[in-house]
Amino acid sequence: MTIKPLADRVVVKMAEAEETKTTSGIVLTGSAKEKPQYASVVAVGPGGVVDGKEVKMEVEVGDKVILSQYAGCDVKVDGVEYKIVKQSDILAKLM
Repeated sequence: MTIKPLADRVVVKMAEAEETKTTSGIVLTGSAKEKPQYASVVAVGPGGVVDGKEVKMEVEVGDKVILSQYAGCDVKVDGVEYKIVKQSDILAKLM
């Protein structure tokens, strides 16, 4: 199954928190750390007129982006977790 976003929506796959070791040797698992706010763009909506304003999509599939902390809706498709956000919830592209 695939996800095709509508209007100014973007489907992203969030980056995984990595396991790290503190200076004292304690291993912090990914679940113990704060989740990263960056993601990879998986699908992009067509844009168009949203709330009476023309919206041009600024991101493309494959872009790495930084999101607002509480943005979007979490969904799970075929066992994979995605987040659907409005383009306005994307703060920046990573180059």
